[in-house]
Amino acid sequence: MSVPPPGLSPSFLPYGRQVIEDDDIAAVVEVLKGDFLTTGPTVDAFEAACAKALDVPYAVTCSSGTAGLHLATLALGLGPGDAVVVPSVTFLASANCAAYVGADVAFADVNSDTGLMEVPHAEAAAARAGRDRVKAIVAVHLNGHCVDVAALASAFPGVPIIEDACHALGGRMRGGDQAWHTVGACPDSAIAMFSTHPVKTIATGEGGVMTTRDPVLDERMRRMRNHGMVRDPERFTERDRAFDSKGAANPWYYEMPEPGFNYRLSDIHAALGIRQLAKLPRFVAARRALRARYADRLDRLCPHIRALPVAAGCEPSWHLSVALVDFAALGIERAAVMNALRAEGIGTQVHYAPVHLQPYYRATHPTPELPGAAAYYARCLSLPLFPTMTNADVDRVVDALARVTGVG
Repeated sequence: MSVPPPGLSPSFLPYGRQVIEDDDIAAVVEVLKGDFLTTGPTVDAFEAACAKALDVPYAVTCSSGTAGLHLATLALGLGPGDAVVVPSVTFLASANCAAYVGADVAFADVNSDTGLMEVPHAEAAAARAGRDRVKAIVAVHLNGHCVDVAALASAFPGVPIIEDACHALGGRMRGGDQAWHTVGACPDSAIAMFSTHPVKTIATGEGGVMTTRDPVLDERMRRMRNHGMVRDPERFTERDRAFDSKGAANPWYYEMPEPGFNYRLSDIHAALGIRQLAKLPRFVAARRALRARYADRLDRLCPHIRALPVAAGCEPSWHLSVALVDFAALGIERAAVMNALRAEGIGTQVHYAPVHLQPYYRATHPTPELPGAAAYYARCLSLPLFPTMTNADVDRVVDALARVTGVG
């Protein structure tokens, strides 16, 4: 079951849409009838299911992908004086997570065809910032594609990598050991972040999941998502207040070594997440099949319209189906194409406007021209893609695109 945006026809095709079925609803209702709406056992169960599905020891849930990125920068101890390399073609949160902790953002260029940051782009950004100041790299798996994290890890030994994998749940990539790994297994990174926003591969309403192989990072993210509170008696420092006369920990007691945030996920969201995660293979298979049809149809339209090429070393889960359209060569503005498609019941979007051009970052972190980012941004157009679409829906979108651009 899926619902079109308010005021739009049921036949309207948005660029993304959640798939909510009866068993998803039943799982949420069961929690609503239970004792725990939040901080209960369903959150623990969802985290365990995520860790198992992603082949990683630790999974930490939180209230959003943005919160997860913030937790990652906190867990890594980033702060003023540090620089974080971030590709410019991404959502705002990928850069803002560094700004939240007072670190500087070093914006990197991207491949003009895939939108992905590659080693030379990261090295150029690091050189501008001062290589010795770079204390983390945010690798953004744009559209479901995977950045070559192993290559980044080799080029920046000792620098932790945060995978912004909110587009890549269900994908696979080749690691530094040349084996294939599930995105989120973290063979070459410190932390991977997933979003469970409704348009992503699975939905919890709002939410995020962080994965890591490092128990220290796991503990810090868990603590910082819950106000910085510590309830482990072995870590108490105020012993006179923490323990009773017999040396037992007082049952109400907790300490806060440093302030954290309220970034918890509720049991309501986690219940939906458990059911959605069980459907991940089906959702990914549907996305891959639909994207394959898009690629076949788009690449036969004209030289000025083509599907996003597949990056090497990656088996994408395809969060988005992006067409690269040379609007200038076609003599038509992108806004005109988007408006014409919307009039035909087809929603599109642009992912993303380069973040280094945002007013805040232009003022605080001025960046030289990034030609790859500019070329990618000028041509990208996200077309409808979600698991309940059909081949006929894809054909409808491509036929309409050909018609409104004048190539069909």
